[in-house]
Amino acid sequence: MREKAKKGEILFGTVDTWLIWKLTGGMGRNPVHVTDYTNASRTMIFDIHKLDWDDKLLDVLGIPRAMLPQIKPSGSIFGYANINGEEIPIAGNAGDQQAALFGQCCFEKGEAKCTYGTGCFLLMNTGTSAAVSKNGLLTTIAATLGEGADSNANARVQYALEGSVFTGGAVIQWLRDELGIITDSIDSEYFANKVQDTGGVYLVPAFTGLGAPYWDMYARGCIVGITRGTKRAHIIRAAQESIAFQVMDLLKAMENDIGIKMNELKVDGGASRDAFLMQFQADVCRSAIVRPVVRETTALGAACLAGITTGFWKDLNEIKNKWKQDVVFKPIMEIDIFEKHVKNWHKAVERSLSWALD
Repeated sequence: MREKAKKGEILFGTVDTWLIWKLTGGMGRNPVHVTDYTNASRTMIFDIHKLDWDDKLLDVLGIPRAMLPQIKPSGSIFGYANINGEEIPIAGNAGDQQAALFGQCCFEKGEAKCTYGTGCFLLMNTGTSAAVSKNGLLTTIAATLGEGADSNANARVQYALEGSVFTGGAVIQWLRDELGIITDSIDSEYFANKVQDTGGVYLVPAFTGLGAPYWDMYARGCIVGITRGTKRAHIIRAAQESIAFQVMDLLKAMENDIGIKMNELKVDGGASRDAFLMQFQADVCRSAIVRPVVRETTALGAACLAGITTGFWKDLNEIKNKWKQDVVFKPIMEIDIFEKHVKNWHKAVERSLSWALD
């Protein structure tokens, strides 16, 4: 088996590699074994600086290079699928969050977006510099255009800082599926608006530990500040606020890394439809929260990569001009209330840290 792998007779790749292989082999002329920079980086055996597989890691792990796919920029012609006799180019390929960053038109250094799904993912474009975080964030490669995709693009290779919240929208699913205190996820916004505040309740949804910037696998969820007067609406609102607090921690870590205050954050994903959550996010981040008309920005980003690669759009400026904002949420919370919230949130987080550590 290993000898076959060394000869390239057994191949390895990520999901996009398999899909392109099937599209070009099953629906095209010849199967293509390929991936892009962003998906390759998620294997942990790709050098994001040299833009190639890391020979040292391959040697340590015993992975033959011959079995690995060719690597291309996210905006490249990866191959062709034959559909009804037409050769259709496969021209946009990027990891989930990098595609969303591109779909949000965060093409310049310092521009950032956060995707709200089961988890939350905050990425900031750092330009041509691979910034090393001192605040618990990850350095990753951003979706990159291939040569000739955009003659006005200054840099072909861009990087990003990334922070991940393990439990974002999943905490609302927990309220619905496990506690049974709401019947539909959309109900959370209704109940959050039924009370003026959480009544002093804070919920830390560390169901699988805490991600950035804490990185504590032993943290566990907790609800603190409960009194006899606590209602279900207070707990639901605390769950909503916990999503925003976690994203706030990520944004603060990024601000500390880059040394500047970020005045704007673009948002997308399912939970970004929640006006209460987005307004509270603006309040605790002290930044404008910008929601676009098209919130499915991962799919949009892949389409934009394909469009600019094939010449459907001439440059990044044309894509920027087509991006449309829906709503901008600006901070309205008084500073003393904001400071009290942040202080109490971090007290609650401290209670959850290392809980499962023997």
